[in-house]
Amino acid sequence: MRFVSLAFPAICALSLAACDKAAPPAPPSESAAEVPPAIPVVGPERPILAFGDSLLAGYGLEDGESYPDRLEQALRARGVNAKIANAGVSGDTTAAGLQRLNFTLKSQPVKPQLAIVSLGGNDMLRSLPPAETRANLDRMLQRLKQEGIPVVLLGMLAAPNLGKDYAAQFNPIYPQLAEKYGAVLVPFFLQPVIDKPDLMQGDHVHPTAIGIDAIVAATVDDVEDALPKT
Repeated sequence: MRFVSLAFPAICALSLAACDKAAPPAPPSESAAEVPPAIPVVGPERPILAFGDSLLAGYGLEDGESYPDRLEQALRARGVNAKIANAGVSGDTTAAGLQRLNFTLKSQPVKPQLAIVSLGGNDMLRSLPPAETRANLDRMLQRLKQEGIPVVLLGMLAAPNLGKDYAAQFNPIYPQLAEKYGAVLVPFFLQPVIDKPDLMQGDHVHPTAIGIDAIVAATVDDVEDALPKT
């Protein structure tokens, strides 16, 4: 929220009174001089599909603060003409994601040049069998490969309270499927914010807007490198 200073009218009056004695323009501050010029966005639009759960949907955040929104801004700041479609649905499990994948792909106005997939966290939080999570993700990655859409797979790790046996079955899912389908792997999507309470919302599950920026900074290179070269 922007606040307007109550001193603004007084400042205006003083400025008008000083018109006859205009001071020479002040030299640019050192910080302003150090700001690099903006990189122009060039080339054709690069459509990207962000497909996942609440971590992509922007749960608890304001408009424009979700991971796809901030990632698009970061890519465009690098000169990449990215346009990210946010197909994140809060609460989705891998089974729900698999069920809606075909519809989501068909509803895109143009074929995505890249898909960012973030699913499995809700499976883990509900202690669903890791074998089911693996099978659902496998079918999704297979479908995207059939469409010729490269993937950035955002990995998840099992919560410690689920035990070593569960972790031993769940944690290898992402690296093994990434290798199988040639996807770019982000080993643990929440790594930049884990154990940092100031970057997490009160539920201790979803990042704050500042946390999202930290995640974007940690993953934008992976996404940019995964885009097909033009």
